[in-house]
Amino acid sequence: MLNSKEILKYTKNLSILFVEDHDELRENTTEILKNFFNKVDCAEDGKIALSKYKEYHKDNLKYYDIVLSDIQMPNLNGVELTSKLYEINLSQLVIILSAHDDTKYLLPLINLGIEQFVKKPIDYQELLRALLNSSKKMQQSSTLVTPVVSKRIHLSSNVIFDKENSALLENDKMVYLTKYEIIFMQYLSDNIGKIYSNEDIASQYEQQDETLDIQNIRKLVSKLRKKLPENSLESIYGIGYRIIPYLED
Repeated sequence: MLNSKEILKYTKNLSILFVEDHDELRENTTEILKNFFNKVDCAEDGKIALSKYKEYHKDNLKYYDIVLSDIQMPNLNGVELTSKLYEINLSQLVIILSAHDDTKYLLPLINLGIEQFVKKPIDYQELLRALLNSSKKMQQSSTLVTPVVSKRIHLSSNVIFDKENSALLENDKMVYLTKYEIIFMQYLSDNIGKIYSNEDIASQYEQQDETLDIQNIRKLVSKLRKKLPENSLESIYGIGYRIIPYLED
């Protein structure tokens, strides 16, 4: 279970706009968010959310730090809202709530640049973890002076994937990876945080004269997860997979 003090360390000075058309869920989740964020506003649909977003900027001369939005809503759905938010503020951090039957909406959101999804019905530990990770990224990006492309990807405090040498290291000791696992890790680490679809992954193996169908991708991921730190390899239901880097406190 996540530590509230750890979350507050990163969220206590931030603002969030929560967009959800289900009244009870919106009210309950808003009360939880108020325990962690300095400013919490909510909206019952995308159109109202867009209006509040613009009004908040007018009053505060800045945008909400995070927008948390459902996908299926009246007036403006989550895809349309996200598109309009990016037209206003391309760097806006958006987290999307998605049910399993929302998969047809997810690809357009990925194409817009969304990389953070939380499944519905909401697991609040999962939601708080997503908010914590996003808040950490915001803090790190605000202190980053020069972008650095690292070939050593930290997956936990003591586990690293060395992209240059195709090696998984735990406490500086090599963890054995099969050829197929190396191809998988190399491909997903080309763009950390990006979601790669089953089709993308299968195509990558074809380019290297190897064959890997969707069913075998699942088997590969299942075996690879046993070698990786927990939560470092994320599956997005019906979409694909991505690597989640370790963020130091």
